[in-house]
Amino acid sequence: MTEITIEERVDDRPGGLRSVLSEFWAYFSENRGAVIGLFFFIAIVLIAILADVIAPHAPNHQYRDALLQPPFWQPGGGFRFPLGTDAIGRDMLSRLIYGSRYSLFIGCIVVSVSLVVGVMLGLIAGFFRGKIDTFIMRIMDVVLAFPSLLLALVLVAILGPSLINAMIAIAIVQQPHYVRLTRAAVLSEMTKDYVTAARVIGVKTLRLMFITILPNCMAPLIVQAALSFSTAILDAAALGFLGMGAQPPTPEWGTMLAESREFILRAWWVVTFPGVAILTTVLAINLMGDGLRDALDPKLKR
Repeated sequence: MTEITIEERVDDRPGGLRSVLSEFWAYFSENRGAVIGLFFFIAIVLIAILADVIAPHAPNHQYRDALLQPPFWQPGGGFRFPLGTDAIGRDMLSRLIYGSRYSLFIGCIVVSVSLVVGVMLGLIAGFFRGKIDTFIMRIMDVVLAFPSLLLALVLVAILGPSLINAMIAIAIVQQPHYVRLTRAAVLSEMTKDYVTAARVIGVKTLRLMFITILPNCMAPLIVQAALSFSTAILDAAALGFLGMGAQPPTPEWGTMLAESREFILRAWWVVTFPGVAILTTVLAINLMGDGLRDALDPKLKR
């Protein structure tokens, strides 16, 4: 008989890590769009990591003998620049590949900052209630009263145009969604028996907040983080397009659109390819977020 180790028995038991992951993947994989989005997102991550290896040219190197060269399938194009070049002779494919780094970096930083701060504020508001809750939520209501892109523009105008300041502005704009979602989840969990039992046995406040209650509020926050990732990429691209985000010659997709808008009629590729990159990446992340919602929300499980 094959000997089964204790670790294997523990991992396969109901509620064990392997069992939980298998159940999650079973529900997630039912959504084919989510699976396609996941694989596409993984491909984008690999492209960003391996950009130095797979990019045929440096992103900012100018080839003066190939200004506005079309893609290889059009007359005048060639495989030296498969997706053509921009107005100053930079390879479009290489700039798109390196641009994926900036988009993923923006999404990771914005989601991490807004998630951590938003969860902290929402947890405090939902746990302590009273004047603290009122103060925090009224500030969030004020932030939500402004159009998100307009507020981000105002913040970047105050801080100064740059990629870092754009990420700070987008993170501030996204704060209220995490705060409200965390507060609602905490209020729901506070009424349950396990929280009452923890209070009765004398669990300390910080342990009750971060160890007992918070892990049970994470499912909707994970879904929100996935969807906010795509929103952060869109907002950063919008700020870059308006000249308030990443500054030239940074190969960020929104900045690439801003630099090429005057050539939209005679060199369609310099506008189309950055736009398609934003579209497909955001679509993949949104599809993946829908799959996470289906897999993590118990109300949607059969």
